[in-house]
Amino acid sequence: MLTEERRQQFKDDVAGQRLKVDQSRFDGVQRVIGIVAMVVGVAGVFVAYNVSLAQDDMRDVGSLQTLALGFVAVTVLGAALYLAAAVTRVLRLWLLRQLVEQQAQADRIAEALESR
Repeated sequence: MLTEERRQQFKDDVAGQRLKVDQSRFDGVQRVIGIVAMVVGVAGVFVAYNVSLAQDDMRDVGSLQTLALGFVAVTVLGAALYLAAAVTRVLRLWLLRQLVEQQAQADRIAEALESR
């Protein structure tokens, strides 16, 4: 069975089960927020670094280091949000596939028991 045939068979099985297969309304938003947070975090660290190069007082440099560390945290948070949304989508598809396969297996077992 070719990949396209298997994909079409899966779509037909899902349609036959009348399952809700679209993504959550927050998945796309969560991914976009994650990407924006990563970009803002990296840009903020770069700006804080450039500003710290012009400072002579170590207290100012220290406060800019704290600011840069905050932007690193924003970057990590954005990466976590993006990764969580991506993994959620994959796990939702995997769970749906498991559900369809288990239903098909249950149908085969029921058919075998009825034919006895």
